[in-house]
Formats: sequence, structure tokens, C-alpha cells
Amino acid sequence: MNPFNYVAVSSAEEALHQKQNDRSRFLAGGTTQIDLMKCDVEQPDALIDINQLTEMREIDVGVDTLRIGALARMSDVENHADCRHAAPAIYDSLWQAASPQLRNMASIGGNLLQRTRCVYFRDPHTFSACNKRQPGSGCAAREGINGNHAILGTSESCIAVYPGDLAVALTAFDAVVIVRNAAQRERRIPIDEFFLLPGQTPHQEHDLAADEMIVAVELPLTPALRHSHYLKVRDRSSYEFAAASAAVGIELEGDRIRDLRIAVGGVATKPWRARQVEGALRGQPFEEQTLRRAAELVVQDAELLPQNQHKKLLAPRAIARALMKAGGMA
Repeated sequence: MNPFNYVAVSSAEEALHQKQNDRSRFLAGGTTQIDLMKCDVEQPDALIDINQLTEMREIDVGVDTLRIGALARMSDVENHADCRHAAPAIYDSLWQAASPQLRNMASIGGNLLQRTRCVYFRDPHTFSACNKRQPGSGCAAREGINGNHAILGTSESCIAVYPGDLAVALTAFDAVVIVRNAAQRERRIPIDEFFLLPGQTPHQEHDLAADEMIVAVELPLTPALRHSHYLKVRDRSSYEFAAASAAVGIELEGDRIRDLRIAVGGVATKPWRARQVEGALRGQPFEEQTLRRAAELVVQDAELLPQNQHKKLLAPRAIARALMKAGGMA
């Protein structure tokens, strides 16, 4: 780990004043940041401790909107009774992520910014070819170990999968990421635009400037969110990243689907909204075979590699199972 300066701040204004370039980082729970520093992927000049910014720990379940402060801990949101009732998929995505100890430390803002678990990204001392870590060096995963890599949203430069759970659920339900800059101006970024596709610049993962920080996340409280579910398919039942996941919400009118929301994780380079599946199912009968046929659309443009072809089967099945659970069929 490289030497760095440590600065504790007491206000958002002070934090943003201290963060003047890309060589400094905010420190909240540290469950991702410190990990990346230990393996030399991240080498910041300074850590700016923002844990005293208590105003960014709020969890507000309003009439129409759920607002979660960026410094709220994952366990704070997971254990919030009103949030659990209003947004079951958010709750499901949190309790299935990491271990209880990590959820007690990890912040919501930090969780959104977590980085891939691709071995070629995480081990700079053994592997040099990673465009996400060292732009222009190549993507060793394309010809190497790629069983858990993405089949959607990939490019010639990067096939690393986005590892998180919460962001998948937030993407399904049209969340907005609220960021603030050093001039105290705020931007509201739709979460599907906040996460960037790799293209030729996989090291640019988020629509977040060097002088900006996440202050909160908001999402509308809809009937589909109240009838939602997050399903995570993984190799073991605890402390494991998704091989495929699905965040869904559904609103029924009689035996037909009035509205629904779907996003998938574990299979794409960013949280992946399955809009083609949503469009195919609106107005259709709520029946298993209809759900399963439409769910196949999510992988119609998948790019498969020799070791990750199983994900083409897993993603549609996860969507169908999650929808059946959310709609009371299973």
C-alpha cells in the first residue's frame, strides 16, 4: 500500500474542497476502497474521511419517494421497516449482499461505486493486460479465465461484469443518483445513465466528475416496487457474487400484467435494464409460459465466450422465477 494523507472533514463543503483531483478518494465504510488499496489497484494521494457528515445518513420513506442518504449503511436500509415494506426488492438485494459485518460498515454510495472482481483487474502484480486498470494494455479475460464475465454490454476493450446487487434493484425502479460538486451545485442522474458502458474507455465507469460526490439516491414509490422481488443465483448461499440475478416488480390488473420493471445483474458490464422484456409483457396474461418466453429476449444480443455460456440460460430463468415470486405465483 502506498503512503497517503488522511483528512477528516465535518461538512460536505469541506470534503469537496479537499477533493481537488482524481488522486484523492472519499472514505466512508472503506470496504471497497481499502481493499483496492491493499492490492495496489488504487493508489490515492489522500483519503478524505466523510463519516461525520450525519446529514447524509438519512432514510426517508415519503408518500411518493424513497430517499436514501449516501452514508447510510447497507444494514441501516436493510433493517428499516418502512423501507422493507415499500421496496421489498431493495431489501432483498441488501440482505443477500456480502456478510453482516460488511453490511454494517459499507455505505450506500460506496456500494454503488464498487468495482469488478475480475482477477485481471484485481491482481496488477501478476497480470498486466487490463484496460479498466491500465488503459490501452488489453483485456486478458477475453482469452483467459472468463466464466464469470459479462455477456451483455461488452466491448473489445472489456468484458468485466458489474458485481453489485443493490444497483441492479435501483436500476429496475428508475432510481436517481444525486451528486454535488465543489460549487455546491447538484445533479440528478438517472441511475441507468450513471453507470457507463465500457466501450473504448472501460476505466470510466461512472458519470461522476472528480469534484463531485454522491449525496443521496432517490426512487419513486410505485405499485410495482411494492410488489417486487430480487432473486440472486450463485454458487453458494452466502457471501458470494451473483452468477445471474434479477430485480423485478409487477403490477397486475386481474390476470394481466399492467406494469412491470426488470433489471438483471451478474451478466453485464453494468446493471442491465431489460426493457425489451418489459415491453413484451405489458398487457399480457400473467402465466408461466408467457413469462418464460418473454424473458428469453434479455439475452438476444448476448456475446458469449467459451466459459460463460451458462449465463445465457441463467438470466432468463432468473427473470421468470423472480416475476412469478413477485406476482404471487410461486
